[in-house]
Amino acid sequence: MNDVRLIIDSSSNDLTNKKENLIVVPLTISFGGENYLDNDSLNISTYLEAMKENKIAGKTSCPSIDDWLTALDGAEKAIILTMTSKLSGTFSSALQAKTIYQEKHPDSQIIVVDTRSAGPEMEVILEKVRALLDSDIRWVDLDAAIAKKKTKTHLLFVLQSLHNLSLNGRVAPALAKIAKMLKINLIGMASKEGNLEPLAKVRGMKKVKRELIKQMKKLDYHGGQVIIDHCENESEARKLKDDLLAEYPEAEIIIRPMKGLCSFYAEKGGLMIGFEG
Repeated sequence: MNDVRLIIDSSSNDLTNKKENLIVVPLTISFGGENYLDNDSLNISTYLEAMKENKIAGKTSCPSIDDWLTALDGAEKAIILTMTSKLSGTFSSALQAKTIYQEKHPDSQIIVVDTRSAGPEMEVILEKVRALLDSDIRWVDLDAAIAKKKTKTHLLFVLQSLHNLSLNGRVAPALAKIAKMLKINLIGMASKEGNLEPLAKVRGMKKVKRELIKQMKKLDYHGGQVIIDHCENESEARKLKDDLLAEYPEAEIIIRPMKGLCSFYAEKGGLMIGFEG
């Protein structure tokens, strides 16, 4: 099914690739009186510096219905993957765009998937979708097959800073200050319901990597695909990759930089790990 257009939002940390029929639809991040479109032109280093200086709550905005319609324009078949509906209206706006598009193009076939995650797990799911499209599966069976594949994918994350979370009322400012002073890292995961939940508070990156691998094993990781996204922390991402390869030499591990949306929440030093169990 090489004619199927793949559309994903920018929380995936992915890039538009027309050769692979992939379109990334950007979200918008707002703080300090500025709006930042999370597209390929966003300078992450400058953006992070502005975010560090910001002292008031920011916000994120999902793509508009028109943004999705633009991405769908001309498509006869399309699969849209969105970030978790628990944290964003992205899934809802994509569904509304599907309805409007199919009213104008009644013969079109569109699937909208709530990945219940963000970042690298979305990329892992995207790869599963591509594999299904390369198989002999019928279109009518795709939605259920994707849902089944999602039950075997996971997301873990590490936060070195809680600055933005404290500004936005997600954690107490006092906790953010203590965590910064003591260099405490927060490890969390995306639940199957699509919530981002804390798992552990760990001091020091060596302990962080041990805890991450421990949590991966709990989620039935035995080697296979891993995608590590980092927010200006490639050195620790590579160390984690080396530690994983020491235990799983056949593992396929990719390291990528985060884009704007994930950087807003993970902040500088953050890591996100997507993998299949």
